Amino acid sequence: MSFAAIRAPLRRQALSASFKRAELRTSSFRKYSTEAPPAAKSNTGLYVGLGAVVLGGGVAYYLYGSSSETGKVTSTALKSAAQSAKVATNFVPTKEDYQKVYNRIAEVIDDADDYDNGSFGPVVLRLAWHASGTYDKVTGTGGSNYATMRFHPESLHGANAGLHVARELMEKIKQEFSWISYGDLWTLAGVAAVQEMAGPKVPWRPGRIDGFESHVPPDGRLPDASQGAQHIRDIFYRMGFDDQEIVALCGAHALGRCHADRYRFRCIFFSVADFVLSSSGYDGPWTFSPTMFTNDFYKLLFDEKWVWKKWNGPKQLEDKKTKSLMMLPTDYVLTQDKSFKKYAKAYADDVDLFFKDFSAAFAKLLELGVPTQQFVASEAWIMQTVDDQKS
Repeated sequence: MSFAAIRAPLRRQALSASFKRAELRTSSFRKYSTEAPPAAKSNTGLYVGLGAVVLGGGVAYYLYGSSSETGKVTSTALKSAAQSAKVATNFVPTKEDYQKVYNRIAEVIDDADDYDNGSFGPVVLRLAWHASGTYDKVTGTGGSNYATMRFHPESLHGANAGLHVARELMEKIKQEFSWISYGDLWTLAGVAAVQEMAGPKVPWRPGRIDGFESHVPPDGRLPDASQGAQHIRDIFYRMGFDDQEIVALCGAHALGRCHADRYRFRCIFFSVADFVLSSSGYDGPWTFSPTMFTNDFYKLLFDEKWVWKKWNGPKQLEDKKTKSLMMLPTDYVLTQDKSFKKYAKAYADDVDLFFKDFSAAFAKLLELGVPTQQFVASEAWIMQTVDDQKS
């Protein structure tokens, strides 16, 4: 019996009782956002748009073959222009096409056997977050638009340790749906991870393009789990988030766990870049149900007694009662900082409020760095869960 078959009734039971509601590296890329057969209904605008795409694509192909950095940058600009032309003429795959990709992602997430409590959901969610969370609103660099974690050195950044697992999973899906960009694929996977683990619906829309190694952002743009409130604000304010959105996004720590690797550790939203230990790093889950999206992260923060763990690893907290749960220093800050605490307590008391605010903040995160004109829809879509499609 599959893990998904076992977990489905458990999800429904847990949701009813708790809140009564519902690794392949690639250096080759030739596709940008989306490609599909021409629309059946033709018009002048469509021909003009297709002409722009063909012309831009031809020049971009020439420049792609060029070894000059200028050629590559120009090629990306042409790709972006071609994407905008496709959007203007509706020359894009339909929502139903993306739903098929979503469904395939959902299958892959549940086909995890013993990996991370039987789900690839948390690591796939982490891929979407780390691919988007490098955005800098001042310089306009980073974010999900170019899917730059495909390249060195970003794929080797300490904060991205272990994400080869998720990238390899997504590469298999990319081979099935070659028309989708990596940026769209990774962010859609993040949406699927949240929704298929009983989380809120997250608005999403396609339009990201694949870039070059020259677009790789510098290391150090993701949060350091050993730091305090000011560091958290510096990181998230740089992306354009406020205190409420920061706390809402932290709620994703209801999912997954930190993993002790020989050289590095990894968590979903916070990590320590290039933190090297001889034997271990942060270790353990935040909640007792690490494959269920709930507000338990906040509830446990306030309901449990947290003490500093006595061990040879990095500084982390454990629950005094069972010693089986953990919290990072950046997690505990949510109970100490006055502004953060206000929102964390509100989310502990109201799961519906948390779901609403997380959905909005996560949707915003996934669109960071993407020019508005590239999106194929003026309003984001709500993708149906696998259960939705059965009912």
